[in-house]
Order: sequence, then C-alpha cells, then structure tokens
Amino acid sequence: MQRRPLLVPLAVAVLSTASVPVASAGQGGPAVTTRHAVHAATRVTTAPAPGVTLTSLTYGHRDADDVWTVQVNLPRLPDGPLAGAALALGPRETARRVAGALRTAGFTPRVEEVTTPAYADRRAGVLGWTVRTGRYADEAGATALVERLKAAGFTARTRYTAQDGTDDEAPQRVHVLRVDLAAFGGRLEAEHGPSLKGTEKLTDLIGATGAVAGINGQWFYNSAPGGLYVKDGKLLGSATQGRAGIRLEGGRSLAVDTFTARVTVTTGGETAEVDGVNRLPGEVWNCGGVGGDLPTERPQHDLKCTDPGELVRFTPEWGAPPTGAGAEAVVDAGGRVTAVRSTRGAAVPPGGSTLQAIGDSAAWLLRTARVGAPLAFDEKVRDGAGRQVALGPDTTILQVGPSLVRAGRVAVNAVADGVVREGADQSFTYDWTVRANPRSMIGRDAEGRLLLVVADGRRPGVSEGLSIDGAARLMRALGAREALNLDGGGSSVLATAAGGVVNRPSDATGERSLGTGLLLLPR
Repeated sequence: MQRRPLLVPLAVAVLSTASVPVASAGQGGPAVTTRHAVHAATRVTTAPAPGVTLTSLTYGHRDADDVWTVQVNLPRLPDGPLAGAALALGPRETARRVAGALRTAGFTPRVEEVTTPAYADRRAGVLGWTVRTGRYADEAGATALVERLKAAGFTARTRYTAQDGTDDEAPQRVHVLRVDLAAFGGRLEAEHGPSLKGTEKLTDLIGATGAVAGINGQWFYNSAPGGLYVKDGKLLGSATQGRAGIRLEGGRSLAVDTFTARVTVTTGGETAEVDGVNRLPGEVWNCGGVGGDLPTERPQHDLKCTDPGELVRFTPEWGAPPTGAGAEAVVDAGGRVTAVRSTRGAAVPPGGSTLQAIGDSAAWLLRTARVGAPLAFDEKVRDGAGRQVALGPDTTILQVGPSLVRAGRVAVNAVADGVVREGADQSFTYDWTVRANPRSMIGRDAEGRLLLVVADGRRPGVSEGLSIDGAARLMRALGAREALNLDGGGSSVLATAAGGVVNRPSDATGERSLGTGLLLLPR
C-alpha cells in the first residue's frame, strides 16, 4: 500500500528527552515495543539559535565480545580460486570449502551466518555466510594474521565485531539538532555551491550562506549530486526511479516519500525520452534509470549502470558541460535551438540549456533538431502514490534514501531503494546495509520539529556506527514520525556556524567535500 506524503508544518515545541518506545514491524505484523539504549545516554545540550537545540549523546559500552578478528574472502564461484577471492560472504557450501582449506593450512576458522532484519519490503532471513578466524584485543594482532593468511594464499581483511551491526549496546556517539522552525523563524534549504559540477565542504557552505547549521545531503558521483534534485521548483538532477527522498515546501515543511521523474523532449515533430539531467552521459550511478540501462533499470545503490545511447540535458547550474563524441543542441532561454553540433561541450546559454546525445541518440538529435526551431522539454515528478508533484518556486526535493521511519513506524524500503543488491553477491548489502557505519539522518517528530542527526562510526570502542535498521530504530527512539537516511560514511558531518564541525568525520583527512548540503538558514 502506498502512503500519502505527510506535509506537516514544523511546529512550536521544546526539547523532550522522555523515553519513547521503538515500534518495529516486519511484513505487516504487529509492532514490537522495545527500549532503545539512547534513553540511557549521557547528554550535553547547547542552543545554537532560538528554537534550535544541539544534543550530543554518548551511550553503549564495550564488552567481552568486542574483539578484532579476520574475515577470509570467498570466491565468486563455488570451486573458484581462493587467491584473490573478493566476496565478504556467500553460500554456506562455499564458506565451508574455504574453512576446510584454512584448517588444512593450519588456521582455525569459524563459519558464521549473517542475517538481515525484516525490512518494509523484505522478510528477515539469511543473507549469506562469512568465514572468520582469530580473536584479538587490538588490531595489530589481526593485521599480523592477515599477512600470514596472504602468505598462505588467502585474501583477508580485519574486522571489529562491535561493528557487525547487531549489537544495540555497542558504544555510540550521536549528535541531534532539533529545530522548531516556528521559534527559529528560518528555513531548511538545499545548497550545492557555485555549480553542480564540483564539491564543497559543509562548513564552507554554511559560511557562504550565513546558515546557522547544516548537515550533509545527497550521494555524489563524478563530483556532482546523484539522484533527483529539485531546487526552488527547478529540476536539476535525474531521478533514481523509485528511491526515497524528502520534499520541502518553503523550507518549512517536510515529507518523506518515494519519487520518480520523467523528462521528454519534443523537436522536429518527434518526442523522445531524456535519460538524465546534469550528469555524465552513459553513466547511471545508482542505476534506476530509463531506456535500457545495463545491467538493470532498478535502483542499485553505489552501482554504476551504463547506457551507450543517451540524451542528457544540461542546465546553467551544472557549470561547463562535458566534452566528447556525439551530438548536441544548444537551446536559448526562449526554447529555440541556436546551434546543432556533431560534438559535445558547448556552453549553456543563460536561462537556456543544452541537450547532449551519445550513441544512436546522436543520430536522432542530428536528424530532428533544427536551428531556429523550438525544442521543448516536459518534466513530470511523481510521488509514491503516482500523483504528480507540483514543482512550485518553494519546492525542494532531495532524493537519497532509504526511508527509515514512516507514520511513526520503522519502515526501511531496502529492496526498492537498492540497498539490498540484486544477485548472488551480497557483499555490498552486508558491508553497507547490515554492518555499522557512520550515518546521517533527517526526520520530523510528532510535534513537527525537524531532526538532523549524525551517528559517528568506525571508531572502535568509542563510536561504532549503525546499521540501516539501527539508524531507523534510533530515529524512532528520538521521536521521529518520518525519517530518511542521508549520505553517510566519510560524508557524515553536522556543523554549526558558531562551533564548526560537531561530530568526528571518519575520513582520516577530516571533513569531506560534498555534492549537496542541507542548511538551516535564518530569515
């Protein structure tokens, strides 16, 4: 059943630290109420601005099961070579074969079953089996074992068991910006810096815009945002068809939903589908595109699908369009063609656009587009119920995902969002979705307050990070009625104008440059 998006004004309220039950349910079953460890957290709260509270939470603890171990990779084929094996997990029989080879070589392996919780669109069950060996109090012992395993012809890596994503009591440091926009008087806006092609640090975006605070936004690929991006009613980024996102109206109301978009172009009396907007032609990151993309048209997070025959529109916000073989039409602000070229890379006219074509689409564009003739684009964005979304001047849509909480219940659309991968190789699902990582989240609580949340991760014994299910349960425990996962990992960053970066980004170099940020702007 499709849910209607909930556009709820963000209302006046005060910070609540009361215990909130965590509701979770799989496959339409009854909610199960549990108490989240966050309610026992140590809290440090400040007020960066009127109506805005920043609370840093520390909870969880190390225990005897938190150790360093070594994962031994599995081959793609059951009888494949062990040297150079690439899979983190696989079928049980393959895992048993690798374990047998380890025993023969003098090691003591463990074959461990990896399961997933129930997601909104997938039953709980076994994801695969992984092979481990060794238990150490520090990483140095595990690293030494990795070298021994490599010398014996295996491929291996260290793992810290507290980051398996299954321990609700693992150490965590979480930072929560809770905003009553009515009391604050400002708005939440998406920003991308001077151009879409290029990345900016969140602290630089905050400084350039006069924002009070902000959080990282979308995924980014080829130094540009990935996924549907609508800013001030203008479609600036291609949709990953069916992925989740947030919709903001006037920067003061928030809805979590899923989105699709269809863009067509009409010229020379013919209409064709436009494959993308403001991205490199032929490269469909996260898949979920249109028109014969390979290997799939369904969303697959962090996977690059390809299409050798695309039409891609570029707007002035992109910056300098890519150059290369193919064709392009240059369109002025009035929608008329000013040039048709048999190569790509012309500058975008002010208020206009260019339409680039590669492969067989280049022949179509050269045949149909004529200088002086109109070239018209039609853009339609639809929500999860199939209703067309009116793109007014106050509309912003940022597609990220997956959804975490809908109507007050944990609801992760893991398969539809592509964070559970298709096919036999579930290593990505294991590493990205099931295991603990730094996470960034956005949500709205029952009082209408905005929640911007970052959980630090990859800090053994200090803050392990969260699985996607863990992120959903955390947001529900914080009182979210609606919540969405944002870009995470090394991109996870929460910052204020007064204090700079609040959390501890996991990259060794510190704060990462981003494709987009979500900024809390004053009046």
